[in-house]
Amino acid sequence: MIEDTLSNALVGIWPMLIIFLVVIVAIRLSYIRINHEKFVFYKEFLNLIFIIYVLLLFELLTSTEINTNSGYNLVPFTEIFRYPIGSKLFIYNVIGNILIFVPFGYFVSGYIKANKVSHILFISILTSLTVELVQLRIGRSLDIDDILLNVVGSIIGFLLYIGLTAIKKHLPRFFQSDLFYNVLCIFIFIIVVYYFSNVIGLGWF
Repeated sequence: MIEDTLSNALVGIWPMLIIFLVVIVAIRLSYIRINHEKFVFYKEFLNLIFIIYVLLLFELLTSTEINTNSGYNLVPFTEIFRYPIGSKLFIYNVIGNILIFVPFGYFVSGYIKANKVSHILFISILTSLTVELVQLRIGRSLDIDDILLNVVGSIIGFLLYIGLTAIKKHLPRFFQSDLFYNVLCIFIFIIVVYYFSNVIGLGWF
């Protein structure tokens, strides 16, 4: 169900996504050339992945919802415990709301170099609350449980960042080099393009 939702989101935004990425890449490459900055592929690739994630997040949170009832819930855990554990609705509404903010917590933690939960907590609460308020204004629902689950996802993303950063420091020097991460990101890039082309039916592969 979550994969179908992601595929539908990609189908809905792919024209804007391609145009936006081409413009961003052109501007960024021009900036690097004009200012004589060092080009590091994996860093630029991760920045693009974050942009794609934010655009998909916007599409998912404003255009897709199984329960389309408008209104608001301000009582914590009301919606979380409404669905049987393990059911499709539980996976979609509870697990999905956690997973969707894990990348947010990871990328933002990396960008601000967070080393405490409090560093990411305010940003994730503010972001999720903004999303919920916007959803309320466009005829969907504001749910305190969604905010709680989103924040949990952000914290997991923060812990993932802290854990991977700690592991990286103890790896052999080669596995800390730009070359290794460039090759790894090229491999991921090929997978992403392959998946993307299949989802939207471009037939590039």
